[in-house]
Amino acid sequence: MELHSGSELCFPQLLNSSCTKPVVSWSELVFLRCLLSSVSVLTVTLNLLVIVSVSHFRQLHTPTNLLLLSLAVSDFLVGFVFLPGEVLRKSTCWLLGDLMCSLFKFTATICVAASTGNMVLISADRFAAICDPLHYHSRVTVGKVRLCIFLCWLCCTLYNILFIKDDLLQTQKSNCRGQCVFKVEFTPVIVDLIVGFILPVSAIVVLYMRVFVVAVSQARSMRSHVTAVTLHRSVTVLAKKSELKAARTLGVLVVVFLFCFCPYYCVTLTGENLLHSSYGVFVLSVFCLNSCVNPVIYALFYPWFRRAVKLIVTLQILQPGSREANVLWRGRG
Repeated sequence: MELHSGSELCFPQLLNSSCTKPVVSWSELVFLRCLLSSVSVLTVTLNLLVIVSVSHFRQLHTPTNLLLLSLAVSDFLVGFVFLPGEVLRKSTCWLLGDLMCSLFKFTATICVAASTGNMVLISADRFAAICDPLHYHSRVTVGKVRLCIFLCWLCCTLYNILFIKDDLLQTQKSNCRGQCVFKVEFTPVIVDLIVGFILPVSAIVVLYMRVFVVAVSQARSMRSHVTAVTLHRSVTVLAKKSELKAARTLGVLVVVFLFCFCPYYCVTLTGENLLHSSYGVFVLSVFCLNSCVNPVIYALFYPWFRRAVKLIVTLQILQPGSREANVLWRGRG
């Protein structure tokens, strides 16, 4: 999607200060709008279901579920603010003005960073639950989790203020009107790569590797203490399932995160203007797909979520006393 000098102006009445409209072929336009719009709608829908479920049912007001709620909020904003803004930026002129452009860039960078930060908090929560189960409920309380969530969002906000402050301050000094462009320099990209990608990924991998090792150790310990043949068979099957579940969870979390984030950072590190091409649109979609997949990984695997969604879809949550519904009646998710 290149800009040509002969293209139509965004503001014809401003000959000397207007940007030209993006020259987008029909196939590129369909690809752009269909792909990003589909990811946006799916992201908003799935995360909204998580938000309503955890917020509405009192039984789900637990420390772990509060982290899921915070993650769903950040991912919801990715689908509701970031993706529609990207469709508008890349397919037509930006007609919302400099102020809305600044607000869009500020909100977009915060919600993407908060999504990653919440994933780290969830990893730490599961690490504490598996590796120190006896003290988990006394150390990980609702109040402490709320404080961690607040600090996560605060740190993401302060970090992104520092990261894009020059871009925000120079918005009014842009060469032409009708564009909303992220000014990306090499040094800030390297810093963002380390702070926003390498460090969170390292933390997630280390925490889940520890969880995996402890889970396997517990499973083997169960097998070693079995004396009866019948019990041995049943516990062995259970232990093997525990090992596979731990390995599967670790693999899904790490692989999906790397799959979604690696292409984006690889493209930005090249220093070339590839993010404005059709390939760049695809990379951006994969990058944001992580926000769509997160509720599938962290919530759809929970039985309580499926039961909560059923109550939401059938509008049973509108009935009096629905907040007290027992969505954990088949066991904890």
